[in-house]
Amino acid sequence: MPKMKSKRGAVKRFKMSATGKIKRTQSGKAHINGYKPQKRKRNLRGYTVAKACFVKTATRMLQGN
Repeated sequence: MPKMKSKRGAVKRFKMSATGKIKRTQSGKAHINGYKPQKRKRNLRGYTVAKACFVKTATRMLQGN
């Protein structure tokens, strides 16, 4: 039987935490940042936990990893 392959786009966007939660980066920082306050951009750094309804889908996409 062939190896399980993960969705390559999902691997680049999501990470699995040690406790099994899905971590994702926050949106809203890619472009048109000139008018956004520094505090808003600073708070969009780092990872946040994905919603519970998305966990099943994301773990399927990342299962080959």
